[in-house]
Amino acid sequence: MTRVPAPRLPTVSDVASVAGVSRQTVSNVLNAPDIVRPDTRGRVERAIADLGYRPHASARRLRTRKSSTIGIRLDPVQNGISGAVLDRFLHAVTEQADALDHRILLYTAAGPDDEIAQFRRLLDGADVDGFVLTSTFFDDPRTEWLIDAGADFVTFGRPWGLDDMGDPQHRWVDVDGRAGVASATDDLLGRGATHVAFLGWPEGSGAGDDRRRGWRDALGSRGTLDPASIDALDLAVEDSVPLASAAVRAALAAGVTVDAVVCASDTLALGASVVLGSTVPVVGYDDTPVASALGLSSVEQPLVEVAGAVLSLLLDDSEPRHRLLRPHTIWR
Repeated sequence: MTRVPAPRLPTVSDVASVAGVSRQTVSNVLNAPDIVRPDTRGRVERAIADLGYRPHASARRLRTRKSSTIGIRLDPVQNGISGAVLDRFLHAVTEQADALDHRILLYTAAGPDDEIAQFRRLLDGADVDGFVLTSTFFDDPRTEWLIDAGADFVTFGRPWGLDDMGDPQHRWVDVDGRAGVASATDDLLGRGATHVAFLGWPEGSGAGDDRRRGWRDALGSRGTLDPASIDALDLAVEDSVPLASAAVRAALAAGVTVDAVVCASDTLALGASVVLGSTVPVVGYDDTPVASALGLSSVEQPLVEVAGAVLSLLLDDSEPRHRLLRPHTIWR
């Protein structure tokens, strides 16, 4: 069988020949366009477009110290339910970065200090141009280190405990969990529920506390329950199906009336539904495949939109520098 040779890719020499300039002028247009006269630069750019010329990635990296690569930590899987959210985000951001001629480099880290060591290694080697950080938390040392290092980064998640709205050096994208949980709670109240419990994480989680505030906003605005009754409906456990089930059982055993539950995660929602069955509405958070398979209602984060906003902020150094996106509830 005769092998058909692959078509030859256009070279700098081809561009120079078509534009009627030297190879050095083409190189200048690619790497220092401001020093080239506008009419000459225009001829070279037209030749590049007509030929479909693309600079070799490794050569461009040597010249410009730009790798067109974005680093993202591959978080360890905490459980098979909630971990699906970051998997979906990584898929979305990788797909959209590829469309922008950028690559995603995944790295692992045992904790914040280890991740900072990874930052230093990747930046020293010019392996990445910037970072996308996930799983932000109160007083996150990673962001402070990157700001001090002058590195480009965007976080998926607000910089909890810091001046997140006013700091121009910290670009972030987040989903408004407070609004999402408030909306789900309002909907349950509108459907006739009067004692909507919240099953969340212990105090100190930025995202978890934000979602709890949304539930309290919605429940408190109705004015039908006194503060003590609202406190009794506020349940907090670690992100575990058995612990969630145990918390709901304990509340019921203590005589707490529960006619609906809004949860900080689908993991907790699954634990609540094990106890309450299908007679009491349970709403999770993240709309994971598990929620879909089991028919659980859940607040869905717009992860494709998050990925697009993250890349937009990282690659375009313009305003606005923060994006807060709104989720919506998938009712089942």
